[in-house]
Amino acid sequence: MAGQQKVNKVVLAYSGGLDTSIIVPWLIENYDCEVICYTSNIGQGEELEGLEEKARKTGASKLILDDLREEFLLKFVFPTMQAGAVYERDYLLGTSMARPLIARRLVEVAEVEGADAIAHGCTGKGNDQVRFELTAMALNPKLKVIAPWREWHIRSREDAIAYAQAHNVPITQTLKSIYSRDRNLFHMSHEGGPLEDPWNEPEEEMYALTASPQEAPDEPEYIEIGFQKGVPVSLNGQKLPPVELFERLNALGGKHGIGRVDMVENRLVGMKSRGVYETPGGTLCYKAHQALESICIDKYTMHFKDFIAVKYAELVYNGQWYTQLREALDAFVRVTQRNVTGTVRLKLYKGNVIIAGRKSPFSLYREDYASFGQMDIYDQTDAEGFINLFGLPLKVEALLALEGRKTSEYAQPDYALFKRD
Repeated sequence: MAGQQKVNKVVLAYSGGLDTSIIVPWLIENYDCEVICYTSNIGQGEELEGLEEKARKTGASKLILDDLREEFLLKFVFPTMQAGAVYERDYLLGTSMARPLIARRLVEVAEVEGADAIAHGCTGKGNDQVRFELTAMALNPKLKVIAPWREWHIRSREDAIAYAQAHNVPITQTLKSIYSRDRNLFHMSHEGGPLEDPWNEPEEEMYALTASPQEAPDEPEYIEIGFQKGVPVSLNGQKLPPVELFERLNALGGKHGIGRVDMVENRLVGMKSRGVYETPGGTLCYKAHQALESICIDKYTMHFKDFIAVKYAELVYNGQWYTQLREALDAFVRVTQRNVTGTVRLKLYKGNVIIAGRKSPFSLYREDYASFGQMDIYDQTDAEGFINLFGLPLKVEALLALEGRKTSEYAQPDYALFKRD
């Protein structure tokens, strides 16, 4: 039984949502321990209001709140974007890259407070439990990790709501509106409820950060994002600190219905899950950064970078942030970003992000090289020799087939296809 395990003090990753709200009294009831709530401000907005009072009312001894918004952008969001990491074609990893930051601070707070355990509200079916616990293993494996969803009798959000009501825990979720959400400065995710049937179209009232594309402005809006070594630093020519810049990008993208993704993804634990994501500012940044890279990075580096982007996304999704491999990939990415400086112009229109221009002092694109006109730099007759060498393996293979040493599906055409009536 959980109550037989001796724990003196626990630091709980606390959001104030349904799950973590009921965990406070549950920990006290089952472990007979002091509970300290820890919350990271990574852009949840109004969700942070009244958290300390709520935590104390549910039995916590105190609440510790950190503002990590700038660190979240500079050390997690921007490096992941620079890597070009996208999970399974669509997911920009908004929740995935926030967890290692929160978990790291959770461990640090536990060490400062003299706690012997940490706890989280992640379910036993999801990815977040892995992200939190791998971080704890990497940073302080001596801390005990308590995961109530893997211990208690509660098996559904309906059960959790009933438990909260029985213990007088104030909650906002109802049985009618039962989405599971995660919000930060980069995105907002929606899961559960009607979304569990992948045939159901998301209800428009579910969305919180983006306007419906149909209701977005009828006129397109042009914006310019400036980058310095792959990091966004300005909007429409005005240099801005990271948090303010991203807040403005979120407002612009949300206004035009940009950044909605509805996907069924493969969870780390082996099952498929349907999630709907809103990433307005992040989508603008990703699109602009990709456009700038197209003129600033050479062909072979770009192609290899696209290859490692898949692995980087997998590491982030799987909670393997604090690994040597992720650090090594970051080192490679940093080199590729040395010349990714310049400006990208975007046209925003009814859910669409359209590249309207890009420029850089380090651009590898040269109009005089690419032009079809007369030039001294590139002699078009050189192409003949290049083609002969590039196609040499194909030529050798075809000659062997013609000599009867090798069969080829192209060597003997089916002339019946060319018969006419």
